[in-house]
Amino acid sequence: MRLKDRVAIITGGARGIGKKISQTFLEEGASVYIFDVNQEEGARTVGELRPAYGGKVIFFKVDITDEKNVEQSVKKIIDAEGRIDILVNNAGITRDNLILRMSLEDWKKVIDINLTGAFICSKHTVKYMVKNRSGKIINISSIVGVHGNAGQSNYSSSKAGIIGLTKTLARELAGRNILVNAIAPGYIETEMTKKLSDKIKEKLMEQIPTGRLGSVDDVAKTALFLASDDSNYITGTVINLDGGMGI
Repeated sequence: MRLKDRVAIITGGARGIGKKISQTFLEEGASVYIFDVNQEEGARTVGELRPAYGGKVIFFKVDITDEKNVEQSVKKIIDAEGRIDILVNNAGITRDNLILRMSLEDWKKVIDINLTGAFICSKHTVKYMVKNRSGKIINISSIVGVHGNAGQSNYSSSKAGIIGLTKTLARELAGRNILVNAIAPGYIETEMTKKLSDKIKEKLMEQIPTGRLGSVDDVAKTALFLASDDSNYITGTVINLDGGMGI
């Protein structure tokens, strides 16, 4: 087991990519704390995973934009476990629109959750990683944070910011044996992409050399690699998980 006895926090872990990362980390021996603002989905996910993994999966209702909420939740984990080895900053939202139609509220909301939330969670987790002189932070960015995308100025900016945060934290923390990397997924098969029309999917396939959408399993396995000892000489890197879209 590549994550045996390690303690992980996964934000937005109640569904989609975060849920699959949670399950994959549990399979590899980690204790997983799911941070999610959705109480109902969090309880449902834990209910699904508990029969196989017991008390190694725990849900905390956390608003990652609320610094006090995050700080108190992280402290509870430290009190229970004594350490935090892995943080996956996965939580995010979209509020798409062309810039001329995008409200300031939608701009701020996306930046606040996607970028500021990752900053807050990193800040309050890192202080314990520094004490242990060990840790892995994995930030979920997006290919649109690398290349941009029409109608997503808020989302693209937040995900580009995640890349900047990743590289800066990697420089700051490498001397304490804390490694910080990012994954930039392309189009992944989730509930969101399932709603796309066949015509839109066909256009997407024309842009993807591998000829398929990615899966949540593709993202989870990449996160596992970055969380495990297999990546102990990698930091400040962005892995484009996009089937070749960025070529």
